[in-house]
Amino acid sequence: MGMFSESVDVVCTPGGQPLKLQWAGRQYTVCAEPVRWYERRQWWAEESRAPLGSGPGLVDHEIWRIQVRASDAKATGMPPGKRAVPPLFPEDPLTLDLVRQTGSGRWRLLRIHDALRPRSA
Repeated sequence: MGMFSESVDVVCTPGGQPLKLQWAGRQYTVCAEPVRWYERRQWWAEESRAPLGSGPGLVDHEIWRIQVRASDAKATGMPPGKRAVPPLFPEDPLTLDLVRQTGSGRWRLLRIHDALRPRSA
């Protein structure tokens, strides 16, 4: 789908690794080992100066690539008899890139990878 920035709610393990997320009114559960790396920001385009000692969060973004599946009604805490909305392709997980903002701890969805999705001719 591409690159954008949208706020998401993420539940993490005690070690800080994403475990579950809520996005667009749906609950998702991480179904594969997440991968973490750091990317440089163009901080000079957004900030007039870099205060001494403000490297983490200012200079680098913490990025997580996760694979998720839509959670079932039991996992989402929905009442019995109600079901979560199924994903478009339930057999395939969604691959997402998330960024965690160092200062606030807030999460944003950056990319949705759709390379593995079936394409129609």
